[in-house]
Amino acid sequence: MGQLSNEQLLKLRSEYISGGVGTVTTQFIESAQGAILRDVEGKEYIDFAGGIAVMNVGHSHPKVVAAIKEQAQRLTHTCFMVNPYESAVRLAEKLCQITPGDFPKKAAFLNSGAEAVENAVKIARYYTKRPAILVFDNAYHGRTLLTMTMTSKVKPYKWKFGPFAPEVYRMPFGDMVGPDKLKDVFIKQIDPESLAAVVVEPVQGEGGFIAPPPGYFQALVKICQDNGILFVADEIQSGMGRTGKMFAIEHWGVEPDLITVAKSLAAGMPLAAVVGKAAIMDSVHAWGLGGTYGGNPVACAAALAVLETFDEEDMLAKSIALGQKLKSRFEKWQKEFSLIGEIRGIGAMLGLEFVKDANKDPAADEAKELAAYCLDKGLLILVCGSYGNIVRILAPFVITDEQLEQGLSIMEEGLAEISK
Repeated sequence: MGQLSNEQLLKLRSEYISGGVGTVTTQFIESAQGAILRDVEGKEYIDFAGGIAVMNVGHSHPKVVAAIKEQAQRLTHTCFMVNPYESAVRLAEKLCQITPGDFPKKAAFLNSGAEAVENAVKIARYYTKRPAILVFDNAYHGRTLLTMTMTSKVKPYKWKFGPFAPEVYRMPFGDMVGPDKLKDVFIKQIDPESLAAVVVEPVQGEGGFIAPPPGYFQALVKICQDNGILFVADEIQSGMGRTGKMFAIEHWGVEPDLITVAKSLAAGMPLAAVVGKAAIMDSVHAWGLGGTYGGNPVACAAALAVLETFDEEDMLAKSIALGQKLKSRFEKWQKEFSLIGEIRGIGAMLGLEFVKDANKDPAADEAKELAAYCLDKGLLILVCGSYGNIVRILAPFVITDEQLEQGLSIMEEGLAEISK
């Protein structure tokens, strides 16, 4: 089969792939290594997107590739619910060890982040015997019926896809939580005795890289505990070292009842998990949880290799160093360019808010203009946020100083260009 051009592949894509599936770029990637993407025509791009927070250890990491090859040669699928295998059990053991909380834990494997969130809700409802779920403004939890209901942004995620799932309630995120703040929710929206769980991203991803103030989660968890409500941390984008700790919720020193993890867990292999207190995870009847591909042996082997790589190459230290370099440059730009509003996020999960005019209105067009400029110059960045005005950085931790500097220089040139 001969190699087709970007234009030829785009034509095929338009002909055979649903128009409902969006694509950020029209460049078709042929290979990737570390923090570099290469398209079918040989052009290289520095990757500041990481497959939307999936490639924290870098593209095609040798250890991960070797683990995938070795496992694929032996076994690709049996369905864990039919014939179990060691890699899934070993991975569950590891996840129970590294997630926060000094108590017995158990895990369940799924295919995607949305499935993990949906199963966390199922488990919470089963354990508490309560129906309702509380989520937050700017939240993103997935695209299934339940998780798109839990997601805040209407277009493109919820637009014309209703009716939505019942018993999902919402409150502001980042305002200091306390009895008075939740009192309104408990009076006007949902009786706390009907609330199974609060589900929250420690650092909001698609919603705009928003981190709450100090003390926020400690106060929220205390209210949950006082009312028999489970606290569920959605770590799908913020976990696996992205904020400088293995899980972002560790910055607040609280221990979730349940945690969802996916994305960078298996470096591109489709794998997700719910990890939580053993008594909660075991409360569900046998066969109540599962799925044909959940905990696929190849994906589990990749995830085990990812966790070994975190230890052997000190990926958390790399993440912290990357975050410091990004923040230093972003603070410089904040002084130089009036387009830059807040610097959002924690560690290497950072975003730049684009604003305009004296009112600091969202500058979504300018954010998109920068993304287009960068792509043309060989740098991939993504835009997010409820108003589409946050430029987010999710570069692999293994990016070299030279690659990082080249990418940041492109961004800086772009900022200067669109600020004229």
